Amino acid sequence: MADIKYEIVETIGTLSESAKGWTKEINLISWNGSVPKYDIRDWAPNHEKMGKGITLSEKEIRILQDLLNTKL
Repeated sequence: MADIKYEIVETIGTLSESAKGWTKEINLISWNGSVPKYDIRDWAPNHEKMGKGITLSEKEIRILQDLLNTKL
């Protein structure tokens, strides 16, 4: 399996934290040098490991924001 390279360009915020110290975060991440995208996933302390997550483009995050604004 090829190494996945990532750079956290901007930390937006932490959504929750588990008893083991893992945090669910939303960040702006550049994956393998590509255009940064919004990313929601679990991270181990110090970002040494990551869990499965979801990556959204700017257009998708705006649609999600609009959907949440109409429902909340």
